Amino acid sequence: MTKIAHYLPIKCLLLLAFPNFTWAAEKSFDEKINDAVTPLIEWIFSIIFFEPFEIAGQGVPFILVWLAGTGIFLTVHFKFINFRSFRLAFRTVSGKYSKSDDPGEITHFQALTAALSATVGLGNIAGVAIAISKGGPGAAFWMVMIGLLGMTTKFAECTLGVRYRDIDENGKVHGGPMKYLTKGLAERGLGPLGKVLGISFAVLCIGASLGGGNMFQVNQACAQFIQISGGSESILADYRWVYGVVVAILVGVVIIGGIRRIANVTSRLVPLMCITYLLGAVAVLATHIADIPGAIGLIVSQAFTPDAYVGGLIGALLVGIQRGTFSNEAGIGSAPIAHAAVKTSKPASEGIVALLEPFIDTVVVCSMTALVIVVTGNYGESLSGENGIQVTSNAFASVIEWFPFVLFVAVTVFAFSTLLSWSYYGQQAWATIFGHSKPADLSYKILFCACIIIGAAMSLGAVTDFSDGMLLGMCFPNLIGVYLLLPIVKQELISFRKHADEIDQQG
Repeated sequence: MTKIAHYLPIKCLLLLAFPNFTWAAEKSFDEKINDAVTPLIEWIFSIIFFEPFEIAGQGVPFILVWLAGTGIFLTVHFKFINFRSFRLAFRTVSGKYSKSDDPGEITHFQALTAALSATVGLGNIAGVAIAISKGGPGAAFWMVMIGLLGMTTKFAECTLGVRYRDIDENGKVHGGPMKYLTKGLAERGLGPLGKVLGISFAVLCIGASLGGGNMFQVNQACAQFIQISGGSESILADYRWVYGVVVAILVGVVIIGGIRRIANVTSRLVPLMCITYLLGAVAVLATHIADIPGAIGLIVSQAFTPDAYVGGLIGALLVGIQRGTFSNEAGIGSAPIAHAAVKTSKPASEGIVALLEPFIDTVVVCSMTALVIVVTGNYGESLSGENGIQVTSNAFASVIEWFPFVLFVAVTVFAFSTLLSWSYYGQQAWATIFGHSKPADLSYKILFCACIIIGAAMSLGAVTDFSDGMLLGMCFPNLIGVYLLLPIVKQELISFRKHADEIDQQG
């Protein structure tokens, strides 16, 4: 049967995009796509994860110090607001401190679910398995730690996202680091620096929307479909791009409607998919209830064991922070883009809501996944050659034989909702560079949908490296801006707390 890869129009397009694309008869269409993009991905990865020094013979990427150090500093600077503001956060989500006619497009709850839809996804399912396979069970401990610290980072960046947003004549909101880096730093007499940081962030955000928010999601959803439909004998085993085409069409239909339609969809999907997945995890843990204390002890002990797994302590720490940040995106600057659209007159109100994200995403969902993998014994050398989603699926299947089919549905919904939110993030970054015209908007959406097809066909290693490189790279310009604008965050926090106290006193 003639393969679609042999059709002339597709050949011409791929040769123009990827000059190194080869057409050896022994390679499938999926393999050719993977070969064409891998060299670029390896180059990007080497830049983002440069290692300026070593500890105990293990190279330490600067990004590890940058992200973890910022989380620690901000948590202390704001007097552990991540632990003290839970009640205030839940009252704010309920809409107690906002009015229906406040400026913005969506409610606090919709903003939270829109942002969660971009973070609660394959990073919580496949990402945890990847972390444990590379850094051992101890990596899960560091994922939780970075999640707790990330709550404060999310508070700061999302407060700025609302403070410096723009609302156009049609009522549409444009916000995020692109705005507070340029407008906020200009207020402080650092206009030129703000422009450089804003453009740098926008470029990286576009890349991240095509990588972690796109390719990684569809890649792992496709892998789970192949696993439940026959593995290597599956009808899509050599035609993964077909799965990508189907998903691209479905995503394209939704993202044309912008943030309102995305928020309407995610506000329904996110709670449903979280409940479904967590119920499955609870069912597995219930059958291994006697093993849970030992699993927790193993996770904690290996987090501090120098010779645990690849890279020892530093390896577990690095993998945990890397996968934890990929999961909750604290400090990355993506969430402020969604939160900027909230209806509120008090920017810090949305910052308080945003600190719930890393807690739900990493502390709760990732911890449940890690415990399922550890208590079922699905980690160690047996992971060699498996996809992250396959590891998690096997862990569930060891207790609930039919759960991989349910997991496929959950994974598909996770991936779909993440794709929707990240398409919005990338489109806002694209508009920063190319403007808000309809042709510019349409060109990004076409590119985004095309990358869904590419991501389905690529290998997990290439997708993960590209996703990490682009996503984590965003933290450099974003956190520089957060540090320089901390006085503004403090002012907004004081203003919101005063506002909340007045409403509470009124009953």
